[in-house]
Amino acid sequence: MTDDSGKAGHSLWGGRFSAKPADLMRRINASIDVDRRLAGEDLAGSRAHAAMLAATGVIGDVDEQAIQAGLGLIETEITAGTFTFREDLEDIHMNVEARLTELIGAAAGRLHTARSRNDQVALDFRLWVREACGRAASQLRDLQRSLLRRAEETADVLMPGFTHLQPAQPVTFGHHLMAYVEMFGRDAARFDDARARMNECPLGAAALAGTSFPIDRAATARALGFDRPTANSLDSVSSRDFALEALSAGAICATHLSRLAEEIVIWMTPGFGFISLSDAFTTGSSIMPQKRNPDAAELIRAKVGRILGSLVNLTVVMKGLPLAYGKDMQEDKAPTFEAFDALELSVAAMTGMIDDLTPNRAAMAAAAGSGFSTATDLADWLVRRLGLPFRQAHHVTGRAVARAEALGCDLSALSLVELQALEAGIAADVYDVLTPAASVASRTSYGGTAPSQVRAQIARWKDSLA
Repeated sequence: MTDDSGKAGHSLWGGRFSAKPADLMRRINASIDVDRRLAGEDLAGSRAHAAMLAATGVIGDVDEQAIQAGLGLIETEITAGTFTFREDLEDIHMNVEARLTELIGAAAGRLHTARSRNDQVALDFRLWVREACGRAASQLRDLQRSLLRRAEETADVLMPGFTHLQPAQPVTFGHHLMAYVEMFGRDAARFDDARARMNECPLGAAALAGTSFPIDRAATARALGFDRPTANSLDSVSSRDFALEALSAGAICATHLSRLAEEIVIWMTPGFGFISLSDAFTTGSSIMPQKRNPDAAELIRAKVGRILGSLVNLTVVMKGLPLAYGKDMQEDKAPTFEAFDALELSVAAMTGMIDDLTPNRAAMAAAAGSGFSTATDLADWLVRRLGLPFRQAHHVTGRAVARAEALGCDLSALSLVELQALEAGIAADVYDVLTPAASVASRTSYGGTAPSQVRAQIARWKDSLA
C-alpha cells in the first residue's frame, strides 16, 4: 500500500515493508465500511487514553491539548458528514489517526503510545455492544409496558388456551399477553446481565502483553464508565464472549418475538378472527383487493433466522482461534451490528403492533368454550364434590365428552339425566363450573388465569417497571 507521499508500505505500520500489498489484499484486509460505525467509541477511547497519558506523564500537556482539540475537530467532521473514510487506511482507528496527523502534525503520533489496535478495537467494540445491550433492555421494557396496557384492558376477556394448537382450557387474553411480559422481562434481564459482565475495560492491554509505560488503567476504565480494567492482557484482546453473550440474549429474545408474531398471524386469520390490525401495520395484495396481510409480524418472525445466524457466525469465527489476536476477529462486528439492527427494528415493530391491535372479544369468547374446553373443570368438580380419585374422574369426564360429541353439543348442554347416567352422584350445581367464564374465574392459584390473578401480576409488573 502506498501512502500519500508515494512511499511503499503503510505510513502507520509499514516500516519494515518495502512493497505495497496487492489490491486484493487491501480489499480483504479493509474493514472501514463496517467499523466506521465505531467512530464515536473510537474517539471516546482516544480521549480517555490521551488524558491518562498526560496525567501519568507519558506525554506532555501541550501534546495532550493538541490531541484533544484535533479529536474534537474530527468528531465535528464525522457528525457533519464531511469526514473522508479511506479504504486504504483499513479501519476506523487508522482513519482517525491519519486525519489527526493531518490536523495537528507529529503530536498525533504520541496518542498511540501504550496501546495497540488490538486493545483499541476490543475497547471500541465492547463500548458499542455495552450500549446495544442497554438499548435492547430499554426497548423491551417499553414493549412490556405496551403489553401491560393491553393486558389490563383484557384481563377478563375470554379466549381459548391451547396445547398442540388445540383448544385446551379457557384463559383470558390478558393472561395470555402477560405470558409475554414474563418472557420479555427475562430477555431484558439477560441483556442487563450481559452488560454488567462485559463492563470491564480492555484498554491498556496493548497488543497482548500489556505495556512497560506507567499507565493508569483504572483511570481510563473510570473515564469510560467501566467498573474496572480487565485483569489479563491476553484475555482482553482475544475474547469476544461479551459479544457472543449479547448475541445469545438476542437470539432468545428474537425467538420470543417470533412466537408472538406467529400468534398475531394466526389470530388475524378469518378462521380465528381474534384480533385486527390497522392499515399502519398491514399491507395489501397486488391482485387480491380483499387482503389485509400481517407483514410486520411475518417479517419479525423471519428475523430470528438473521439474529440466530449472527450468533452462529461469530461462534464459528471464534471457535478455533489460539490466543491472542487473529485477523479472523475482524469479522466479529458485521454479524453483531446486523443482529442488533434487526432486533431493535423487530422490538419496535412489535411494540407498535401491540399498541395498534384491536381484540375481537366476541370471537375469542365464542371460541373459549370450543373443543370441550371445560372438561378439566368437570373432572375437578367430581374430585372436589364426590371425592372421586382424579383418574376415575378423568374417565367419567372422557365419557361425558364422548356423549356430548355424539349429540353435537357442548358439555354444558348435556342434561342432568345424561350426566347422572355416567356418574350417579352428579348434582345440578355441576353446571356452575361448565362455562368458560366460571372455569376462568376458578383458576385463582398464584399465576393462574383468573382475572384477579392477572390484575395482581399486572400491578406487580407496573411497580417493577416504574
